[in-house]
Amino acid sequence: MSTDRYQSPLSERYASKEMQYIFSPDKKFRTWRRLWIALAETEMELGLPITQEQIEELKAHADDINYEVAKAREKEVRHDVMSHVYAYGVQCPKAKGIIHLGATSCYVGDNTDIIVMTEALLLVKKKLVNVIAKLSAFADQYKELPTLAFTHFQPAQPTTVGKRASLWLQEFCMDLEDVEYVLSTMKLLGSKGTTGTQASFLELFDGDQETIDRIDPMIAKKMGFESCVPVSGQTYSRKTDTRVLNVLAGIAATAHKMSNDIRLLQHLKEVEEPFEKSQIGSSAMAYKRNPMRSERIASLSRYVMIDALNPAITSATQWFERTLDDSANKRLSVPEGFLAVDGILDLCLNVVDGLEVYPKVIEKRLMSELPFMATENIIMDAVKAGGDRQELHEKIRQLSMEAGQHVKREGKENNLLDLIAADPSFKLTREELQACMEPSRYVGRSKIQVEKFLQDVVNPILEANKELLGVTAEINV
Repeated sequence: MSTDRYQSPLSERYASKEMQYIFSPDKKFRTWRRLWIALAETEMELGLPITQEQIEELKAHADDINYEVAKAREKEVRHDVMSHVYAYGVQCPKAKGIIHLGATSCYVGDNTDIIVMTEALLLVKKKLVNVIAKLSAFADQYKELPTLAFTHFQPAQPTTVGKRASLWLQEFCMDLEDVEYVLSTMKLLGSKGTTGTQASFLELFDGDQETIDRIDPMIAKKMGFESCVPVSGQTYSRKTDTRVLNVLAGIAATAHKMSNDIRLLQHLKEVEEPFEKSQIGSSAMAYKRNPMRSERIASLSRYVMIDALNPAITSATQWFERTLDDSANKRLSVPEGFLAVDGILDLCLNVVDGLEVYPKVIEKRLMSELPFMATENIIMDAVKAGGDRQELHEKIRQLSMEAGQHVKREGKENNLLDLIAADPSFKLTREELQACMEPSRYVGRSKIQVEKFLQDVVNPILEANKELLGVTAEINV
């Protein structure tokens, strides 16, 4: 590891080796050679004077890239594509004259970008499916455990721990829908020429329109795609990058929301993210258990959400058939968006897999607030015993205020039930009131909602993607 120059923390700390390789120079240049082979094969099959011997020579050197030759050549010509055309030709002397025939630099550059983003989206999909699987198991495990729900982070009607997790889960399922949709729209640029008109192929194929129409579909099939974009300038529309990064930003938003909830729950000591035996929470306060994984999810997620502005602005500011002010931005914004989301999903896998729930703390907090939430049931029971609903409502409002002051100003336990039992208007004993304090009476259809959601929505997703399951995450720091 070099210590005398900047290194991206996305590579050093957060992203997996698998995602890093997808955006590596080696992956890019190997893909360039695959594209040159696909182009040459297509041209040969459509009648140009290219031999099978030349194709086999190109295939023989598809992966043993002579990087030093390309690097030296680039110093001379200041053009990365032509430097690699030259280096490939050095290894393939019989085929060097037909490498890149009829193509422009964007043939390898843009098609590679689409291929790389597609592979990266597939890796994102795999990890997203596994987050959904782990979160689904957690929601199912705790679907019946009552917990205090919050609106405005103020105590509200109870829910269950599993139902709350299903809210996070639903958003990840929405993200998966978006990923699958964008994957279904990914198309190669094909070989369109310098302004997208395929003028060079008119020359090569003597104006044969039907033959030229076959070029892009053949290239697409050889590269594992269904089709190429129907029209383009020199480049594919940069709106494609906008679509892709917006999907990543959506995943980041979902992960951020979940991580914020977990951080708040850890403050309440109800749920905690994993904490290793030798992990240090604070350099000064040895007792601390900071939610550092969830904090990192939030931190990286904010980066991705803002990063999505880059391709949107780049797409909006392209001039006519192409300008080059996209290049430097794309080299940063697209890979780093993927590397960051990769790190986010690994963290989500790690956190959800090791969430620790503390039922006793959850119960204590819920029971401290439940008397207020049980007042409607208490009124109904008192009415059945002969009371007046309107009078009882006013009395219970006043007693609730008194109990609230007892808790807030004096720091004592909630005594609302004692106050109600002492009031003859209610005609209810302390024991009868206590019977209203069963938390499961107040969680509504939480359990059933979780079960139906898992059965109708999540399980079909997991069944359809079962070959992707089994991913575990390694957290570097």
